[in-house]
Amino acid sequence: MNSTNIKIRVPFGKLSAFGPGKADLLDAIDRTGSISAAGRDLGMSYKRAWDLVDTMNRCFREPLVRTATGGSHGGGAAVTEFGHQVLKRYRALVIKAYHSVQSELDELVGMLKSE
Repeated sequence: MNSTNIKIRVPFGKLSAFGPGKADLLDAIDRTGSISAAGRDLGMSYKRAWDLVDTMNRCFREPLVRTATGGSHGGGAAVTEFGHQVLKRYRALVIKAYHSVQSELDELVGMLKSE
């Protein structure tokens, strides 16, 4: 069992400003330099990936992702320094949450049927 079993979402009104899927998308954008490539890596459409980026950028006080329009060298996307800070804090929060409930979660998982 690891901290990825805990799913935390950061609400912003009726939206989810941040959560596990958006964290994974930021990681993928950071790795690939592209929203479309990140979406492909995660098995989601470009539109879905773009919508998630748009939601994050609208919810936070600074953009988490900056985009560049296409041209002779193509477009691209980059996670901003602020985006890296949000991602780092989110990952730390998930780990802290897991450690605070680890024994109770392990007991509950132990009550599940065998697969």
